Amino acid sequence: MSLVQLSPRVEELKQLLTDFVYNECIPAESEYRKALGEGAQRWQTVPPVMERLKKRARALGLWNLFLTKEYKEGAGLTNYEYAVLCEIMGHSPNIAPEACNCSAPDTGNMEVFVKYGSAAQKKRWLEPLLNGEIRSAFAMTEPAVASSDATNICTRIERQSKGYIVNGRKWWISGAGHPKCAVFLAMGKTDLGASKYGQQSIVVVPANAPGVTVVRPLTVFGYDDAPHGHCEVVFSNVWVPAENLILGEGRGFEVIQGRLGPGRIHHCMRSLGMAERAVELMVDRVQSRVTFGRKIAEHGVILDYIAKSRMELESARMLVLRAADMIDKVGAKNAKKEIAMAKVVVPSAVLTILDRAIQTFGAGGVGQDTPLAEFWAGMRTLRIADGPDEVHTRQIAQLEIKEQNAKLAARKHKVAASHAKL
Repeated sequence: MSLVQLSPRVEELKQLLTDFVYNECIPAESEYRKALGEGAQRWQTVPPVMERLKKRARALGLWNLFLTKEYKEGAGLTNYEYAVLCEIMGHSPNIAPEACNCSAPDTGNMEVFVKYGSAAQKKRWLEPLLNGEIRSAFAMTEPAVASSDATNICTRIERQSKGYIVNGRKWWISGAGHPKCAVFLAMGKTDLGASKYGQQSIVVVPANAPGVTVVRPLTVFGYDDAPHGHCEVVFSNVWVPAENLILGEGRGFEVIQGRLGPGRIHHCMRSLGMAERAVELMVDRVQSRVTFGRKIAEHGVILDYIAKSRMELESARMLVLRAADMIDKVGAKNAKKEIAMAKVVVPSAVLTILDRAIQTFGAGGVGQDTPLAEFWAGMRTLRIADGPDEVHTRQIAQLEIKEQNAKLAARKHKVAASHAKL
């Protein structure tokens, strides 16, 4: 559902994508899981079905849709238009986004290269990422500090001769486990004496550079999310040439803010798709099972589940579409409050919907025969990933106070000016 009439082209893409997800991606989920195998094999395997679906998506024109119209490398869509399409991908979150080359963390990393990368960086890293030939990771979070405050990051990026030496330990680095992960964007401090927000920089680190060690995959409520995973990574005396610096020394915060704004909304878009699929599964389930002499769907509490889920889903969608529209109109920097509100509300709303769907499946809802338990694990994590709820609510409150104070000051000024005329 969209508040704005979509163009004929976007309507066509919407139908193509819906058919692709429901007729090809969702049916491929079981094949994908089986092809991954077990144990160490899960980190060495790219299921053939994924490469087949990538070719299919590209042939259908469902490729790199996330790069909006200001970038020549993209599909020419607005953030609002992409929001509608990205939600559809969320119905099959482990398959469809990657099949369309629209999966995190690659989308955010590609945006960094598009916005801030040099010609050489774009040639070496952006082009193969855009072609779906390699994967990437963004190395920011650290085990030793509270990384929700990025000024705490303590990895060092020290200038040495014609390059930089990187030393640090990172964790929860999504994508680092993928056999095709070829490059990291690593955040660290280049100048401890600079201002609070001028100490951090971003460098490009090839995944095969000497000193880069993927220590272990970390599990999310028991799920390893192979083959991309979320890993602990050590950078030990890793040397990179000076030209691997992104944008310039001390400009790390500028880069991550340009990256994280749209990325947070992308997560929310996909989350809505997961909620829609949960509602579909819930409604189908309660109409096919009988308890106490009648269909589960005829019990009042279940009708309440369904109605509340629909209302909460529609409300959450409005926040996402509003944020996407604001990014289109005033840019991500000036849509901080709208992005933050969506980032807080959507995961919690979707978690509640998933919990109801799980409840309607009973014991089956917490097992591997439906995607609900895995969806729940990922959605609970999203309340922490890309900034915890508490950081975003703090920002929302600060911005609200600032806006209300500005309104009050404007009213007082207007009253004072009218009195002066008397």
